[in-house]
Amino acid sequence: MRNKLRSTLAAAAILTAASATTLQAAETIRIAVGHQSMCTDTYTAGIVIKELKLLEKHLPKDGKYKDVKYDISWSDYSSGGPITNQMLANKLNFGVMGDYPLIVNGAKFQATDSLRTLYVAGTGYNLKGSGNAIVVPVKSDIYEFSQLEGKSVSTPVGSAAWGMLLKALQDEKLPVSKIQLKNQSPAVGAANIAAGKIDAHSDFCPWSELMEFRGTGRKIYDGSEAGVPYLHGVVVRQDFAEKYPEVVTAFIKAVYEAGKWIEADPIKATEMMEKWTGVEKEVLYLYFSKGGHLTLEPSIKDKWVEALKFNHGVLVREKAIPPLDFDAWITEKYVKAAFKELGADYEKAKATIVDPVEANAKLPMEIWHAREGISTYPSLGEFLKAVAEFNAVGQKLNATYVYDKETGLKLFGKTAVYVQAPDGKYAAFLRKKEAEKYAASVKGKVIDFEGALASVAS
Repeated sequence: MRNKLRSTLAAAAILTAASATTLQAAETIRIAVGHQSMCTDTYTAGIVIKELKLLEKHLPKDGKYKDVKYDISWSDYSSGGPITNQMLANKLNFGVMGDYPLIVNGAKFQATDSLRTLYVAGTGYNLKGSGNAIVVPVKSDIYEFSQLEGKSVSTPVGSAAWGMLLKALQDEKLPVSKIQLKNQSPAVGAANIAAGKIDAHSDFCPWSELMEFRGTGRKIYDGSEAGVPYLHGVVVRQDFAEKYPEVVTAFIKAVYEAGKWIEADPIKATEMMEKWTGVEKEVLYLYFSKGGHLTLEPSIKDKWVEALKFNHGVLVREKAIPPLDFDAWITEKYVKAAFKELGADYEKAKATIVDPVEANAKLPMEIWHAREGISTYPSLGEFLKAVAEFNAVGQKLNATYVYDKETGLKLFGKTAVYVQAPDGKYAAFLRKKEAEKYAASVKGKVIDFEGALASVAS
């Protein structure tokens, strides 16, 4: 009788163990990502991974993940703030956002009793800080940041552009109370600029260039003037990362591959991303082409940590953020694992910072012809002559691109300010004040795009 009882209990134990194994095998891991299809610097951790199914490609499928099922969802937001709110509510595991929203995310989580996020990877950057900008209607009589005093200025509060606006106000020693600050989403702000219903709008990539390209807005302040690198990155809930570290590593591997996919063929990539996002390919090319605004690379550089700490200080001065323990928040563990598994050199990537002044110094000007595609020109003179010739015979040009002599940043040819020197050579500038200073030094004259085209035509 005892032997029979023992056999029955043993069988029950085996059955229980088998059931537990079955339950574990049938586990479904929910991966919920908050991204921004209207923010170019989040694309390599958002829309590109989603559309190319790169996360599915890299997710672990062996070991403890052998029989796991993945439930992947992508939620699209207009800015970073709502992503943080959804992460706090445990509706999202991953969030992709800009520098200031990242800081707010980490600080808000640390302000709770137990919830935390980890900053685990970058997505892209611009060393000079370009990406954010302040735009006014094209017919506005505002040309300098100082002229915003008393004016209505909108921005997506909590965004990277909001942080840049606060930094610019502090640099100008202009209290926030001296402007009429309005909280408006990028789409609403851009629509109000086009309609002339707002004096200025501060926004993140690629909204200012969208307004320039569409002819509705004119840039009066570029993020490069703030003197702080512009960067975006990935945060993940710590409880999720600790439970599924291999999934976090897989996500970063997907980010890495997304960047390499764009770099391999920027024209094809921008054309595909236009279909996915609705952002014109010519604007995307300004960001993702060789010499474009963004360097796509997920390492966490020491300079980025310094920039994030500086930005936190900007918000502290405005009493707009809780404290943030950066050492507890930032971790390189997952991004290092991703690089190792991909066979990439993490330390080399971390030590490499692309400076547009140096990297873009010898790059050619570009014309994107509607029918013939992109052609290149080694000098501004040859570029301007080609544009003038195309215009003379009614050829349609999608866009033109030049480089700012001061910062090396890529610009739309039609929005640049030009200097014509007495010897007939040209230089292009992002800002009029730098153009005027250079013109005085070479005894040249400052002209706009139409003036530059007229000068070569004559």
